[in-house]
Amino acid sequence: MKSLDIEITYDFICPWCWIGHSNLKNALKDAAPGLTAKLSYAPYELNPSMPRAGASRKEYRTAKFGSWARSQAMDADVTSAGRKLGLDFNYDRIDVTPNTRLAHRLLAYAQRVGDEKKTEALFEAIFSAYFSRGENIGTLEVLVQLAVAAGFEVQDVRDFLGSAQGEAEVVAKELEAQSLGVSAVPSVRVGDSRIGGAQPSAIFAAALRAALDVSSTKVGPTA
Repeated sequence: MKSLDIEITYDFICPWCWIGHSNLKNALKDAAPGLTAKLSYAPYELNPSMPRAGASRKEYRTAKFGSWARSQAMDADVTSAGRKLGLDFNYDRIDVTPNTRLAHRLLAYAQRVGDEKKTEALFEAIFSAYFSRGENIGTLEVLVQLAVAAGFEVQDVRDFLGSAQGEAEVVAKELEAQSLGVSAVPSVRVGDSRIGGAQPSAIFAAALRAALDVSSTKVGPTA
């Protein structure tokens, strides 16, 4: 059984991170049978100065892209791309662009104490809560509910998020990503290679095969 480390640098308000993650999972399932992939997640805040309470999405996006009409056109493109993968983007339900620091701290907690299946379930659940149901994933109560649904203990999650734990860890990982040249997300490290953007499954599959070939070469013959 071959194994491969894969690190996904992401932000929860990035729709292409959700789409890219889905493409990566399809590549792992269809193009790399017999591969044991260890997925890890590295935070990257696209809006590190966003108020903790978040901001009106319409006002924020209008200011960022010059008009609400342009933002809506971009949302339509994302919705179409997501639909092909079975991902529901319901932008009409989203009122707030959240600060994602608390959500990143929660995923750091999940990776620290949970198994990969729980972490994966939570990662997906946070994206779905925001993009499909329009929930404010910058709030404690929403995140606690998502964590419990993914299998984590409610009081442990509350205690963690109610403290300063994970804060320095998130900041350190973001600085590390920047030092490695990451300036946009998603960014996926497959073995020693880094892939930027929500690439199609075929691109990820090729990267997986190349990484496995390199891994086999490094191991070399045993006799």
